[in-house]
Amino acid sequence: MDFGKVPAEQVNHVDFTLPADGAQTALTLSGLKVGEKPGFYIGCAKWGRKEWLDMIYPKKTKEADFLDQYVKHFNSIELNAVFYSIPKADLIRKWRLKVEENSDNDFLFCPKFSRTISHIKRLKNAEEATDQYLSSISEFGPFLGPCFLQLGDNFGPNNFEVLEAYLEKLPQDLEVFVEVRHPDWYADAEIRQRYFAMLNRLKKGAAITDASGRRDCVHMELTIPEIFIRFVGNGQEFKDSDFARIDEWTVRIKSWLDQGLKKVYFFLHQHDEKDTPILANYTIQQFNKHLGANVPEIHFLGGDEDITNQGELF
Repeated sequence: MDFGKVPAEQVNHVDFTLPADGAQTALTLSGLKVGEKPGFYIGCAKWGRKEWLDMIYPKKTKEADFLDQYVKHFNSIELNAVFYSIPKADLIRKWRLKVEENSDNDFLFCPKFSRTISHIKRLKNAEEATDQYLSSISEFGPFLGPCFLQLGDNFGPNNFEVLEAYLEKLPQDLEVFVEVRHPDWYADAEIRQRYFAMLNRLKKGAAITDASGRRDCVHMELTIPEIFIRFVGNGQEFKDSDFARIDEWTVRIKSWLDQGLKKVYFFLHQHDEKDTPILANYTIQQFNKHLGANVPEIHFLGGDEDITNQGELF
């Protein structure tokens, strides 16, 4: 993942401090009651990583069987694979079967909207493509989590009405998180407030992407009582920094849970995905320890990984 990437020599100069909660967050969480145990879903964006052979996948695992292994370690995935083309229903059924046969942890797919819809048609005259997409992903059945609508860097606030009209036409029971990347969505206070208020009115979530070079996308605005966080780490060289960032997210999520947050979707990315399972497992450990997540830890092959932090956050 190259979004928000900065040269290695600049990483230590980035201020990773999480901003204060946005105005919409206070409105969204106001009056909520802390009730049932919240749901926690932690995963990656891809399962097809050869670097994970002999790390979390058995050494001789075939690529066709990578998903079979992935679902034994994680309870969700930010499914980028369906971004590149609208998936066929039989492919979705094939993936669902792999989960049914190999997972016992209530696995969820969180599929990205296909780029035909978001980047090529730019949400205009996209009814047929959307119907095809929705028809296919419905084959996930009980394994379908929220969908992720990511708009291109050049999709600015001048497209506000287009985005609003598109979201209004989606099925009301379809859970969707939206990510906008054009800086003007965040830089102009009036546009920002209007955008997040619209998502709140339509009961759509606002994805938060925590990347080194795009701190404006760490907007800290909750438009529904659920969060969808895309955390972009900087690799093993900056492990201590990445772990400290996870620690800060743990503290912030705890404050939202105390106000009635219902679900946490937290997806780990890195520019080099080799060590992403290590970062993911650290996240699981911290969420289990401090948030009561109770998510199974990842089983590493060939010995223990140096991933334990004994520090106290609270």
